[in-house]
Amino acid sequence: MRRWLNPVLALLMLVTATASLALGSVQVDVLAGLRDWLSQNPSGAALVVGEIRLPRTLLAMLVGAALGLSGAALQGLLRNPLADAGLTGASPGAALGAAAVFYFGLFPSAGLLAPALAGLVGAALAMVLMLSIAASTQASMIVLAGLAISTLAGALLATVLNFAPNPFAMQELVFWLLGSVSDRSMNHVLLLLPALILGFGLLWQERPFLAAITLGEAVAESLGFHFAKHSKRVILAAALMVGSAVSVAGAIGFVGLIVPHLLRPWVAYRPDRLLLPSALLGAALVCSADILVRLMPPGRELKLGVLTALVGSPLFVWLLLKERRQWAG
Repeated sequence: MRRWLNPVLALLMLVTATASLALGSVQVDVLAGLRDWLSQNPSGAALVVGEIRLPRTLLAMLVGAALGLSGAALQGLLRNPLADAGLTGASPGAALGAAAVFYFGLFPSAGLLAPALAGLVGAALAMVLMLSIAASTQASMIVLAGLAISTLAGALLATVLNFAPNPFAMQELVFWLLGSVSDRSMNHVLLLLPALILGFGLLWQERPFLAAITLGEAVAESLGFHFAKHSKRVILAAALMVGSAVSVAGAIGFVGLIVPHLLRPWVAYRPDRLLLPSALLGAALVCSADILVRLMPPGRELKLGVLTALVGSPLFVWLLLKERRQWAG
């Protein structure tokens, strides 16, 4: 692995975070605002930077890191470059849980955090169902079980939309599902941060297993890795991060699929070396996409998930064509 890759990606993430804090309709001194916010000085700069821009920036970075990291881990585990975090069923499960808030009014005492809490519950249930179905934890069974749970959650979500109590609830639900990190608070950041830390810790411990699995399940078993146990840990960590990210920010697609593809040649196609770079680049990309959303002309806001899909799908097609030319050559 090139030694400069992680420092460059970390610098890129820092630059995008600084730009996110500095850009906005109101010009403020970012450092002064952060200083006033930390010292609890109720100034205008502290309100703009600490209460509005900082949670949005941190949440965009955490969501991007979670999606990029989980995508890299699942692609390494399944040895499939098309594997996405949605294969665990956690993403549609989280969306279904959040949708239930708008329909059934779950967790009324949680206020604005209700969709996020319900999303966590939905992701957890989807993850348990997926692991129980894919008891053998073979790669093919994981994919099939994840697709089954995703299909079921998608059907239930369509049912919730169909029986929405009123048009306003349906509109609010659809807007939430499109993905966004606006109108979020530090409470949402604190809700996502433990899941990301735990998931990253689990995946970091599984780096030797991800390296061994590139040689095949039989070789990994001969090296002392119990495939069923280690693969469950990888799936658990990925589902935990993805479910948490979707629960607080809605569906933001293509990040977990594209980021590993962009970085894989720079890490010699080693899945164990792909984890940290994918987290850093995922954070920078989602934060950059949110900056683009905020720079668009005023009016109806383009949702973050829509922008990532518009940019990610052509990029993914280009990567596939590039890979095809390499194989043909």
